Amino acid sequence: MALKSTIYKAELAISDMDRGYYQTHSLTLAQHPSETLERMMLRVAVFARHAHEALVFTKGISSTDEPDLWQKSLSDEIELWIDLGQPDEKRIRKACGRAREVWIYCYGRAAPVWWQQEGKTLKRFANLNVAYVGAESMEQLGACAQRTMDLQCTIQDGELCLIAGDTTVTLQLDVWQSVG
Repeated sequence: MALKSTIYKAELAISDMDRGYYQTHSLTLAQHPSETLERMMLRVAVFARHAHEALVFTKGISSTDEPDLWQKSLSDEIELWIDLGQPDEKRIRKACGRAREVWIYCYGRAAPVWWQQEGKTLKRFANLNVAYVGAESMEQLGACAQRTMDLQCTIQDGELCLIAGDTTVTLQLDVWQSVG
């Protein structure tokens, strides 16, 4: 018998002073059986960082044709493609060809090695952004996970601060490649 996803609910209040975006989102997250709590919470933090009324979670880890999150225009064109982890060059090429802007948030001990091997090749994609999330941030994100969450996120001067009850996480991002 196949394992089922675990469902999490979150009320996410976002105050993004950098973009002038102030909104509350009611999120339903399905944690795939092979997904860690840290990765699931990174999806929430990344959602907050790029929040938009058209940004949605996709099938993600259980689909090879969709990213973890995407934002589509009213004419169904992909405006923003967001992947977590260390996707292969073929997947990145496909994403850059289909979307106006692509973000990859990599994490884990293998990420620096992946970037060292793939970074020079990936520089050719003009619409690709790559950021690394440190181990400490990932660990703190995982500690925030609860089946029902009330989260506040403040973004100012590029710094994302996520508050879950008594826990505060300041997301440490190291941007390895940026569109601009």
